[in-house]
Amino acid sequence: MNQEQLVYVDGKFVERSKAVVSVFDHGLLYGDGVFEGIRAYDGNVYRLADHIDRLYDSAKVIRLKVPLAKDEMTDAVLETLRRNGLRDAYIRLVVTRGTGDLGVNPTLCKNPTVFIITEPMASVLGPTEPKVVRVIYSSYRRDVVDGTSHEIKSLNYMNSILAKMEATNAGADDAILLDHRGFVSEASVSNVFLVKDGKLSTPSSAAGILHGITRARIISLCSYLGLEVAERDVTPFELNTADEAFLAGTKAEILAVGSISGVDIGTGAAGPVTKRLFVEFNKAVRNPEEGTTVYEAESVSA
Repeated sequence: MNQEQLVYVDGKFVERSKAVVSVFDHGLLYGDGVFEGIRAYDGNVYRLADHIDRLYDSAKVIRLKVPLAKDEMTDAVLETLRRNGLRDAYIRLVVTRGTGDLGVNPTLCKNPTVFIITEPMASVLGPTEPKVVRVIYSSYRRDVVDGTSHEIKSLNYMNSILAKMEATNAGADDAILLDHRGFVSEASVSNVFLVKDGKLSTPSSAAGILHGITRARIISLCSYLGLEVAERDVTPFELNTADEAFLAGTKAEILAVGSISGVDIGTGAAGPVTKRLFVEFNKAVRNPEEGTTVYEAESVSA
């Protein structure tokens, strides 16, 4: 019988079925908290330092004091993977405001809650080609940068949930949200890239995007490969008439966009630039120098 997975909860490792937080936790009551979705590939956590930095940046903006130092949080992530014997995994790291009352006043939450969930997850990346997805334009707009900005990776994902439900109801795989001006922002949980005449573009911070770890790595890969990439405002027209488009995110990795709201992008299949980046990113995530080593291979059960 397989041993039940362990979850890190406030410094203790608890069986998954017994891992709980209070119903008075403001993370549950109000979405008051921050999180990171992280990947481990073959015993290495990909860009762990970048994810930890982003977590603390998000916490700083919402004035949430994380009860662990960055090195302690890093150790907690790695130890959770070790305890569960995972080499390829998806990691969910969450910090909530903690237990308070039924009011919204965060100062009544004295002790933030930290929990870390790790689950086995094989990469969708491989030696061939990226998956092709169909998306729609959502009728919901991305939150403005001076509102509940998605630059903060908070626990409030209702904007994305509504867009995802809209995509599901339309028979699509995902939805692309526009910002309040009508420019392309991002998909429900991933960043957007387009390719036109061999040059790449991706929406800038002005469109209320999350600063994706995968997005940043793709931009640096483009520089390495001699590909031009611009961070700028992108109109739906530009995206519809692109030669290629793809989505990028920690969990999604790289997904080719075949169509948007019924309009084929390019040939409707993964294009040559998308395929090239797919292969190079596949190499990058398996390079030990790209992430933090979790443990020696011989110490991990198959």
